[in-house]
Amino acid sequence: MNLLIDMGNTRLKWGGAKGGQIITGQSLVNTRINRQELIELWKDIARPRRLAISCVSANRLLQLVQSVALELWLDVDIVVVKSQAQAFGVTNAYRQPEKLGVDRWLSLVAVWQQYQAPACIVDCGTAITVDLINADGRHQGGLISPGLTLMKESLGQGTAALPYSETKHEFALANYTEAAIYSGTLIAAIGLIEHVLAKQVSGMKLILTGGDAELIAGQLNAVSTVDPDLVLRGLLCVLEGHV
Repeated sequence: MNLLIDMGNTRLKWGGAKGGQIITGQSLVNTRINRQELIELWKDIARPRRLAISCVSANRLLQLVQSVALELWLDVDIVVVKSQAQAFGVTNAYRQPEKLGVDRWLSLVAVWQQYQAPACIVDCGTAITVDLINADGRHQGGLISPGLTLMKESLGQGTAALPYSETKHEFALANYTEAAIYSGTLIAAIGLIEHVLAKQVSGMKLILTGGDAELIAGQLNAVSTVDPDLVLRGLLCVLEGHV
């Protein structure tokens, strides 16, 4: 078995991979990550052959995860994945390839390995990222926007009369403030995605991942696929050495 770890801005996701299949485990919010929580999370799983990590969170959390892994499984092979200029059939569009978030890079790798077709990949997490890949596996570049929670939080922090709320409301024109914020932030995300798609060739695949993927996908006019484990699939591609 291989252990795959996706350390995002908000939470740590992980899964065990065997025979090309990924079985996901319980995620852990970053604010709860400590040595004991990680030991409890992994103490009963079989010793992994290799461990692959994608990390866009704080470096201290990465160091803690590596330390716990070595404590649990002495001398386990740990691979901390970095974005590359070209690998696994994908060409990175960034002028400084290493500056592309590794989660975005791995999503490109996973989508290309699965579809080998033009695709628009949207991560609906703490930030909303949009990345395009063409029929030759060339990354076309991307966009970054605040995610739904960040949009709501910024309104709460920047104004006196627009409170932050996690409550869900009807997606429509609203007659009270909380619902207006809910629908306004959601339509901002939808508009971003649909604007990008409108300028692309027809038939481009739309793949959504991240915590708000289901919510956003449910309101899009375009047909989409939601894959919550896209980064983990990218990590598996790296370990398996797909070309």
